[in-house]
Amino acid sequence: MDFKALVLAMSADTYQSLLDTVATGRWADGVQLSDAQKAHTQQLVMAYQAYVLKSTEPYTIGADGQMVVKSKAEMKKQFPQDSSIARFAHDDL
Repeated sequence: MDFKALVLAMSADTYQSLLDTVATGRWADGVQLSDAQKAHTQQLVMAYQAYVLKSTEPYTIGADGQMVVKSKAEMKKQFPQDSSIARFAHDDL
């Protein structure tokens, strides 16, 4: 099985598990990854993002194989400007 076929055959659960492993540097059982395991796991995660997810989220790998980077202005445009979570006057409390 070639690399691309392996990535395309990978389930979403496996991807999520590998993503968590890359983020923590440890397998689910707590064992630390070796340097080679880190490199291979990162490659699998990035390939899955490119081939399967075709993500447009910042700091993921896009369908073209390049990291998706957005400027601060582009990221601000994604969110409404007057999106206050909650505002209270002193008397409201």
